[in-house]
Amino acid sequence: MSTTTEEPRARTESTSAVGERDTSVKKMLVYAALAAFAIIYIYPFVIQLVTAFKTNSDAVENPLSLVPDPFSLDAWNRLLETQFPLWFTNSVVVTLFVTAMRVLFCSMAGYALARLKFFGRDTVFTVLLALMAVPGIVLLIPKFLVINYLGIYNSYPALILPLAVDAAGVFIMKQFFEQIPPSIEEAARIDGAGPFRTFWSVVLPMARPALITLTILSFQGSWNELGHFIIATNDSSLYTLTRGLASLTSGGLGSGNQYPITMMAGLLMTIPTAIVFVFFQRYFTQGANTGAEKG
Repeated sequence: MSTTTEEPRARTESTSAVGERDTSVKKMLVYAALAAFAIIYIYPFVIQLVTAFKTNSDAVENPLSLVPDPFSLDAWNRLLETQFPLWFTNSVVVTLFVTAMRVLFCSMAGYALARLKFFGRDTVFTVLLALMAVPGIVLLIPKFLVINYLGIYNSYPALILPLAVDAAGVFIMKQFFEQIPPSIEEAARIDGAGPFRTFWSVVLPMARPALITLTILSFQGSWNELGHFIIATNDSSLYTLTRGLASLTSGGLGSGNQYPITMMAGLLMTIPTAIVFVFFQRYFTQGANTGAEKG
């Protein structure tokens, strides 16, 4: 009797052990795949970081080496002799203005599409969705024609104004405003608040997660923008970091590739974006979670 009850138990334990081994093997394979993708993603950045502190000859002879031999700050010193500080200043000015204007205008447009009733609202939203599907590069020539027609070519307004509103930003804000209960706005109207007062004092403070998300996306997008800055100016005193870095990699340094100085410029260019993301990361995550819960 005892033999007949122990055999099924033994088979069950054996099946359970096989299942645990299969699970462990699957986990190891998943971790190995994740580690491989992480290395593929991180390795180019490590190469950039190390190359920035190499001499030019070392960078050419040992491009994939992870140890600078010798360690050198020549790239940093040479970069300061270029117009890099001017490019950095221009990027900061343009990015701050674009981010502030984009957050304000996208919020107002999103609120109007979500709450205000006016003729053609659905048509405007349909056009907005269609614009999101158009590749940005297709709009470069029309942008250049408009900038030239307005007479602002080779000026800060040419760099800033065409980027002041973004279809994706309007869409994000509209979707968030639609999640806010209308009863809150009705209470504000009963207290005598007009549409703009209701938007500015009641609804906009509640949209903090969406505003932070839009701020991060706007800062990153305008900081890394290149195509628009190419068609907006050919004055080297108005070059931003992306435009200046592109000139360095296309012969602006004279003969030779001179990888260390271009890698140093690229490394310095990534620092502000990384700082913004790290500083707002917690709020960015909260915004995503809030959107998921409400969705």
